[in-house]
Amino acid sequence: VDICFTSTTVPKMLWNIQTQSRVITYEGCITQMYFFLLFAGLDNFLLTVMAYDRYVAICHPLYYMVIMNPQLCGLLVLVSWIMSALYALLQSLIVSGLSFCADLEIPHFFCELNQMVQLACSDTFLNNMVMYFGVVLLGGGALAGILYSYSKIVSSIRGISSAQGKYKAFSTCASHLSVVSLFYCASLGVYLSSAATQSSHSSATASVMYAVVTP
Repeated sequence: VDICFTSTTVPKMLWNIQTQSRVITYEGCITQMYFFLLFAGLDNFLLTVMAYDRYVAICHPLYYMVIMNPQLCGLLVLVSWIMSALYALLQSLIVSGLSFCADLEIPHFFCELNQMVQLACSDTFLNNMVMYFGVVLLGGGALAGILYSYSKIVSSIRGISSAQGKYKAFSTCASHLSVVSLFYCASLGVYLSSAATQSSHSSATASVMYAVVTP
């Protein structure tokens, strides 16, 4: 998923730098936005599933193989794919219904949803409502699930008597926790800060963190 996620933006960005031609067609822009939203959403859901996996492994180690059986894992991945695909399709269809003026300049290194909506010449109230509702529901909901899982994990680790046992339990979560911190702090910052400021430079910088660096 991370390889696909970066493949939606990085090759085009490198091509633009190499050729000094920063042009993309309308169809190409909508397509890039769809796949970016698809894999960003999938990253979002899979990070939540991974947090639940770590919670079961640390808090219920004896029942891990029973709870996290192949059927449940497959179901969680399938639901993640379906929800991500539907969300990306919904956003892309709504954006494709907007009217744009000729010769637009997107102040970003890819066709980012929020920038596209801001550049539209028609009414964007519905787009903003759906966009922020999606961020709060999907991003906020997933983050709440991750934080809940880690609160239980920390509580369980504190109950371990040996220092070596605590270190071993925490080390299984360290890489996941660092990725979660980078991904959510940057991605949520992009959308929440856009409501207060119109600085495209800070938005693009934060987007690099969750769209390129984290994956």
